[in-house]
Amino acid sequence: MRPRRVTILDLVTNGPTNSLYARVMNHNLASIMPQVVAVWCEELGHQVRFVCYTGREDLQRELLDGADIVFIGAFTRSALTAYAISSMFRSRGAVTVLGGPHARSYPQDAARYFDYVVGFTDKNLIQDILADCSAHRPLGVQRAAARQPTELPGVKERWKFIEPTIAKSPTSFQVVPMIGSMGCPYTCEFCVDASVEYQPLSFDQISEDLKFLRTKMKRPMVAWHDPNFGIRFQEYMRAIETAIPPNSIDFIAESTLSLLSEPHLKHLRRNGFKAILPGIESWYDLGDKSRTGRYTGQAKVRQVADHINLVLRYIPYVQVNFVLGLDSDQGPEPFELTKQFVDLAPGAFPAFPLLTAFGQAAPLNRKLQQEGRILPFPFQFLDNHHAMNVRPKHYAWPEFYDHVVDLSRYAFSWPMILRRLVLNRGVIPRWFNLVRSVSSEGFGRIKYYTKIRTLLDTDLSVRYFLEGETSELPRFYAHKIRKKLGPLWDVLPAGAVMHDHHAYLNSYKEPISTRVELGPLPRLGGAVV
Repeated sequence: MRPRRVTILDLVTNGPTNSLYARVMNHNLASIMPQVVAVWCEELGHQVRFVCYTGREDLQRELLDGADIVFIGAFTRSALTAYAISSMFRSRGAVTVLGGPHARSYPQDAARYFDYVVGFTDKNLIQDILADCSAHRPLGVQRAAARQPTELPGVKERWKFIEPTIAKSPTSFQVVPMIGSMGCPYTCEFCVDASVEYQPLSFDQISEDLKFLRTKMKRPMVAWHDPNFGIRFQEYMRAIETAIPPNSIDFIAESTLSLLSEPHLKHLRRNGFKAILPGIESWYDLGDKSRTGRYTGQAKVRQVADHINLVLRYIPYVQVNFVLGLDSDQGPEPFELTKQFVDLAPGAFPAFPLLTAFGQAAPLNRKLQQEGRILPFPFQFLDNHHAMNVRPKHYAWPEFYDHVVDLSRYAFSWPMILRRLVLNRGVIPRWFNLVRSVSSEGFGRIKYYTKIRTLLDTDLSVRYFLEGETSELPRFYAHKIRKKLGPLWDVLPAGAVMHDHHAYLNSYKEPISTRVELGPLPRLGGAVV
């Protein structure tokens, strides 16, 4: 096999952005798997060009260099950007490959615009694709390894791709991505990791990575990309403690309240954990995950608030996640309970993702498609906030958005923002909370949700689309796509804006031999459905 010219593109975002939050954070949201693929390609003897797109680079200039094959890692929110870039490279004679969460969620649609669509990915699969490097058109091939890789290149091997990415930071806030496990032992039917078997990676590799980082950065900051950090808690702590002095690296991790007992919290604080992101999701379900057992409603609010306040005694920064629009929600009570929680645990930063069904990524999605509740929202809006592509079971849209706007205004009112700032410990947690509150995550979403609520009364095309009475995309959404893609709009393939939102359901009507079950690549978790 002759050496290939390989371009690898990690799409952190879906288009140009100059928001305050994006400038501070996007370079810290780089995925691990594109870096891994870059290492594998170099080990196989190929020439690699690596680009992490954070929304501030000139993509067309960054991608001017020729390539034989292009690997793109993308979340669904960046799918149209990925499709346009694939079209651009294909027109120059290159072969294109899509991996990442979108490849797992919408493999049928992605295969229309890529030569290869990959799920579980290991080095042998990458080697096979590079050896073939053939154009597969009009429909790309779907490929997947038999299982997730049992080991990945560590930070030392990925450093030449990590370093230029975090160097894009306008501040000293630079986060290095690491991963110690894939999959999740919980089976929440709305979660993208629900059907992915939990698999720990090498704890010896973790120790070596941490030792290496301390030779490269004065005080490193590490974000664990594990969907649920700490399942094998003692082994994680031992890997950290045997590698580095206590509290010499700052750590960020997603976890569950069920794992955050006080003894564990003491252990985490001693080892430098500065931020924890537990998911609460619902006041009526998931008691095992939140360590509340059979408690629901107001009883669960009080118990969870007490637990979060306990966490805040040991961990300076805590983000709590609530999924809005679950089928267990009905009437104003879920939103009022969340406001009560915000009052009882005001030091935690609240995040409110909207229920979103990402193609075939979660077990619940086929049922929702069978019920006719999935809406054909373009991928551009499927980021858990700009659209909810599931018609709520117990709410009319105006009522639902009234509650969402009211809750958002309550959680990000100036009195509540100031309470968080007073209760947070440390300059970075206070600064980060303020930036998130006044930029696109707080004030920006209030403005956007208010706009959608107004359109429900004033623009029938939006109302009919959300009600599922028409699949014609309202002008409001079409304009946003064109504006966000900018110059890439001109190379977006015809028909790419819309997709078959029942592809997952329809795939079950095909002979089983034609179907390929795809798994996820490692990612920063927290997405729903």
